[in-house]
Amino acid sequence: MLSNPRADRVRAVRALSRRAARSRAGLFLAEGPQSVREAVRHTPRAVVDLYATGAGLARHTEIAGEAHENGVRVTEVTEDVLAAMVETEAPQGVLAVCRPVDLPLAAALEQGSGAHSRRRGAGPLLVVVLAHVRDPGNAGTVIRCADAAGADAVVLTDSSVDIYNPKVVRSTAGSLFHLPVVVGVPFDHALAGLRAAGCRVLAADASGTTTLGDPALDLTDAHAWVMGNEAWGLPEALREACDEVVRVPIHGMAESLNLAMAATVCLYASAAAQHSQSG
Repeated sequence: MLSNPRADRVRAVRALSRRAARSRAGLFLAEGPQSVREAVRHTPRAVVDLYATGAGLARHTEIAGEAHENGVRVTEVTEDVLAAMVETEAPQGVLAVCRPVDLPLAAALEQGSGAHSRRRGAGPLLVVVLAHVRDPGNAGTVIRCADAAGADAVVLTDSSVDIYNPKVVRSTAGSLFHLPVVVGVPFDHALAGLRAAGCRVLAADASGTTTLGDPALDLTDAHAWVMGNEAWGLPEALREACDEVVRVPIHGMAESLNLAMAATVCLYASAAAQHSQSG
């Protein structure tokens, strides 16, 4: 059992809360049973170490069992040690140290077409691109929504938040380990890759002349939604680079939807159209 909160090993894990340390070590943290369970179950090769309190091991026996089956080292720690490893005020008894799970753009689009897509081998049907998205909670929630909607991949441009920020990882609720995620791609490279994969590119922006729900807007074919910054949306140059700019209608008195809500509405509209056609 690891019982010294000041041990070098504990400090090394705690340091992964900072981006510089994550970059140096090539590691990140997954906190809480939901994230750890999905990491162990879906990407076991990415899991380097699993730490859990005695109570955490007793409560989540399936996580420890799958970790052992997949050759992941499991270390029991005291409550004080776990608290020293994370910045979360109320740790949930289990955490994992993981290697990055992001993929290059071409590989993600290819993997998505085989693993998540509803038309195997024919390229991705639904992708979401986050451009200039800086809020960790929003980014994580969009990844979770993309997973729930059956999207094939999530792409974050080089101007967006670090997906291995602990707040992002927690906000994905395990979805980070379910579908291909691409990071650090220049916007023009992302568009070129998506078009090469057969995707039409739709910008979601309040300035759009096309309204989501318009019968003329075909969401049954392969396409990617581009979501912009939380405060100022998509720059004009990025909107003009897309094939169409679509606005989410506001039927009540609210000024707008936040990024994660707008992405959810767009992705589920796409999923409904595509599932309706396929089934």
